[in-house]
Amino acid sequence: MHLPRKPGPFAMLPCAALAVGMACAGPAFAQGAWPSKPIRLVVGFPPGGANDILGRLVGQKMQDAWGQSVLVDNKPGANAIIATEIVAKAPPDGYTLLIGASGAMVFNPGLYTKLPYDPVKDFAPVTVIGSFPLILTVNPKVPANSLRELIALARSQPGKLNYSAGSSPFQLAAELFKYQAKVSITHIPYKGSVQAVQAVMAGDADLTFVDSPPVIPQVKAGKVKGLAITSKARSAVAPEIPTMFEAGMPDYEVVLWTSMFAPAGTPPEIVNKLQAEIAKIIQMPDIKERFAALGIDPVGNAPDALGAIVKSEIAKWSAVAKSAGVKAEQ
Repeated sequence: MHLPRKPGPFAMLPCAALAVGMACAGPAFAQGAWPSKPIRLVVGFPPGGANDILGRLVGQKMQDAWGQSVLVDNKPGANAIIATEIVAKAPPDGYTLLIGASGAMVFNPGLYTKLPYDPVKDFAPVTVIGSFPLILTVNPKVPANSLRELIALARSQPGKLNYSAGSSPFQLAAELFKYQAKVSITHIPYKGSVQAVQAVMAGDADLTFVDSPPVIPQVKAGKVKGLAITSKARSAVAPEIPTMFEAGMPDYEVVLWTSMFAPAGTPPEIVNKLQAEIAKIIQMPDIKERFAALGIDPVGNAPDALGAIVKSEIAKWSAVAKSAGVKAEQ
């Protein structure tokens, strides 16, 4: 049964109109119609997580529409800093694009004293592809079957429990939980969501906050326990899992997103063409069905709307990191 969600900051906005005047077109347009060669989509995580899956779904449809190869290039590590820096320094011609996680763009600035990229100045925002909550997941052997039981357990054993995190958003989601629940749980870093879930399944980590694609099959199979979801409304993909609000933490909410970014200086004509195509792709019946199965809401908003989201969420999550006293290792 589909459970409606309240409108949020990612509600669909009108698509940006394609620019028609070519007199001021950038180098890529001056040399001929774009795209005229393969496009590279850089992803900062290993295969299997939400960002990789969305990049591949959108990339295949772009390839079908334009007749040019679209290659997904996974460059995991360092909280997606490696991949993000690659695109920040790429030529602004529309042929190297970032499948940008909210972690790299709005969480990392609050965690790192110095980054090799500026998420506002070094990128041309294209669109939010999809947004999604996280699921608080625990190993089956952890003696807690609800959020309240987990909090009670953690309070009774300060510092004994640990959590896995595949990137900075999952770490800050856990740190926000620790701060609000007043518990002490140790962080163990991993390269991506799949690895973080595998750690919980193996008992190497007690719990994790993670996006739904790599964990829902494991919840359904009983290999991990899903205790709560981090959005205000339950997820249609796992309606049996209560929200953090329902489970006893009314002020807790974390909704992440996957977006496309181009290097700063990319011609507006290319940015607008990308945005319009993605907005069309994510409304295709087969893509909408795939998104629904993954617990992902399609967005497709305008470039300036994504730019505004980036700025506002940098401020929000930097404040969370400061309040929780969290800094990433350089």
